[in-house]
Amino acid sequence: MSDKFVDFLNENLPTSESFHPYYSEALSHVLKAGGKHFRASLLLGVVNAIKPELTDKAMRVALGVELLHTYSLIHDDLPAMDNAPLRRGVETLHVKYDEVTAILVGDALNTHAFFEISRSDLPSDILLKCIEILSFNGGVNGMVLGQALDCYFEGKKLDLKQVEFLHIHKTAKLIAASLQMGAVIASCDENTCSSLYKIGLDLGLAFQIQDDIIDATSNEAEAGKPVHNDDIKNSFINLMGLDGAKNSKEELIRAIIKELEIVPSELRPVIEKLINKYLKG
Repeated sequence: MSDKFVDFLNENLPTSESFHPYYSEALSHVLKAGGKHFRASLLLGVVNAIKPELTDKAMRVALGVELLHTYSLIHDDLPAMDNAPLRRGVETLHVKYDEVTAILVGDALNTHAFFEISRSDLPSDILLKCIEILSFNGGVNGMVLGQALDCYFEGKKLDLKQVEFLHIHKTAKLIAASLQMGAVIASCDENTCSSLYKIGLDLGLAFQIQDDIIDATSNEAEAGKPVHNDDIKNSFINLMGLDGAKNSKEELIRAIIKELEIVPSELRPVIEKLINKYLKG
């Protein structure tokens, strides 16, 4: 599934014809660098498990999720935020080009995400629901709120509940939205949609803890981005130590496996496969 999405992504990279010397090239710079495509894989995995005949039609919705996620990375790397020189093993946009280009490309990918979803060959009510889910979880009350908290409280100690709230919004909500959008496309009932969203929140927290562990234990070449960079951030490692963070991640994985008992059995391998791929070790 991931390879098929990568092919679709590369065939549908955003471009723009003008006399700007590098704007069009910059639009696809981070997208072409690779990445896990974790959120797109979740969405497509749900659709493929329940209604495989809709998987191809869901590709453009998954592309919208990937575009929105990539915009958030570009802005997260800006000098005003993390001031990171690398992302996915390549120079960040403000380093390769300039800060103005990085800001504008992030803005462009944000809005282009919803353009791509609107073009999907799916019923209009399904597309409207997907746009509602993605905009809510990615915007004012979701990812952007989490980023605002992360930046404002940098260097200021938060307690565990506050750190969880921060990362639920910054990371987990977009992961939960991806699962929920897949369920909506596959016409799952409301209980399944709600259960998958809850699983997504736990999955997102586990994913963030794993990211914190990688930052603390990996090197730049392995991670494809700067590491040992969370010293002044409200990371799970700083709050509970490496062993505590690993234990917390394992508790979340056990909770997710338990929660999978109440969703359609076809969905369990989708989540379990991604857990094994990205959250083990």
